[in-house]
Amino acid sequence: MQLQQFFQKNPKIAVAFSGGVDSSYLLYAADAAGCDVHAYFIKSEFQPQFELDEVIYFTKNLDVPLTVENYSVLHDPFITENTPDRCYKCKTKILNKLWMLARENGYKVLCDGTNADDVESDRPGMKALREQGVLSPLRDCGLGKQEIRFLSKQAGLPTHDKPAYACLATRVPVGTQITIEILNKIERSEDALFKMGFSDFRVRLLPPDIARLQIPNSQWNEASAQRKEILEILRPYFCNVVLDMESR
Repeated sequence: MQLQQFFQKNPKIAVAFSGGVDSSYLLYAADAAGCDVHAYFIKSEFQPQFELDEVIYFTKNLDVPLTVENYSVLHDPFITENTPDRCYKCKTKILNKLWMLARENGYKVLCDGTNADDVESDRPGMKALREQGVLSPLRDCGLGKQEIRFLSKQAGLPTHDKPAYACLATRVPVGTQITIEILNKIERSEDALFKMGFSDFRVRLLPPDIARLQIPNSQWNEASAQRKEILEILRPYFCNVVLDMESR
């Protein structure tokens, strides 16, 4: 099936919008195909502020309606306990909320940006997508990440070269309790490093209070040159900082 055929079959869709490469292209393609399309973004403690800012910017420029819903996931002990199936549990709750919002606006089809390269064994949340009846047209139409980036560039989308980004909870190792304090210091640390010019990196927690910095190999020299500045930024939040030499 071609993407255009999917939109012809489903001319009115709600999109679970993250602002990433995949969901951005899906939203653009649906709008370009003339669909009645509405974007929905759930702002929980797991999403940094910059993601919301980018979502608002993208949908405003595309002139597609956007609903932003603030939703706390930290009230659920099944999520904060951070067991191996935490992603599945969280995704299920988020999708339930998205379905409620979409149906209130008269949408009976909810889509997400899962692509053909995504493997369910690597993404526990995909089980929740299937159970909740969420459609993944990019995946169903055989579009992988590389092709989506290419098509996005052709369309002039600013997201065509956007690095992959996972929620803040993925920085906390399984079995470590997730708290707002941990999430805040990770978000602030990553925001500060981004302003220094680093990109496509992660600040991960090594219990009890160590920052494990993962940066692309191409930025190691830059990180070494700015070692003192990095330590000054991260030490207010962590007792120690280590560089992951095997990362990326």
